[in-house]
Amino acid sequence: MEFKHVTVLLNEAVDILDIKPEGIYVDGTLGGAGHSLEIVKKLTSGKLICFDQDINAISAAKEKLKDFMDKTILVHSNFENLREELNKLGIESIDGFLVDLGVSSHQLDVPERGFSYMQDAPLDMRMDNNAELSAYDVVNTYSEAELKRVIKDYGEENWSARIAKLIVERRATMPIRTTFELVDAIKAAIPKKMRDENQHPAKRTFQAIRIEVNRELDVIEKTLLAAVEMMNEGGVLAVITFHSLEDRIVKNVFKKLQYSCTCPPEFPVCICNSKQIVEIITRKPILPSENEVEMNPRSRSAKLRAARKL
Repeated sequence: MEFKHVTVLLNEAVDILDIKPEGIYVDGTLGGAGHSLEIVKKLTSGKLICFDQDINAISAAKEKLKDFMDKTILVHSNFENLREELNKLGIESIDGFLVDLGVSSHQLDVPERGFSYMQDAPLDMRMDNNAELSAYDVVNTYSEAELKRVIKDYGEENWSARIAKLIVERRATMPIRTTFELVDAIKAAIPKKMRDENQHPAKRTFQAIRIEVNRELDVIEKTLLAAVEMMNEGGVLAVITFHSLEDRIVKNVFKKLQYSCTCPPEFPVCICNSKQIVEIITRKPILPSENEVEMNPRSRSAKLRAARKL
């Protein structure tokens, strides 16, 4: 099946990396290889290492990047394994790291992946098809309290308690097996008059379950810190986020790396001798242009933040 994905903030993300032709760069989320293709075009003796836990993305990239495979290494793994995978390749340092934290268009548009609340399919939502935990497992085995936590914390859903209660009641009779069965439970939990007319009632809950299944928030800080530690002076760390939970983590990691003092707040002067590790390049996040949003509405919530290693 063709892997279709619309790359977000393509030129902005590639430009901000300030690519050196001989440098070593990492695309932590290969996806449709849009960013990867533009990065590798700028390399001469350099290398691009592309990570993706979705084997469909890896397979499709072999064709899209076929003219540049002498400069490209494809790694079928989650970007949280950055250090381990680079060590296997004998790579000790990098000159830039880009990660796009959004779910790919392919994953949303292919019904059988079970990501979309707009298409009926078996509940799945695994970015890595070999992963053990699926959306079916979360929906049918988590306790009511656990479901409420996931939906509230990862979906920021005000109706999390009612949704969790309805899910547990319905699965007591028969397992909830499909996306539409889950949508029906969510709709039953949210009164019609209380729904946001501009947003599908299942959007937040599906986001929450997807994040839980793929541990999306758990791996961000670990990966960014590892990338910065391996980065050469002047290297750029660039991150594209799609919702406030991701963006908040990235913003806090950048602040921690820029203001690295660990002294207690009551100390009048710094005595820990910690040094500033990065310079934040984007005082405010870079947003998609009006033209990009018009061409690709899914880019609307995207934000690009970047920092340079000192």
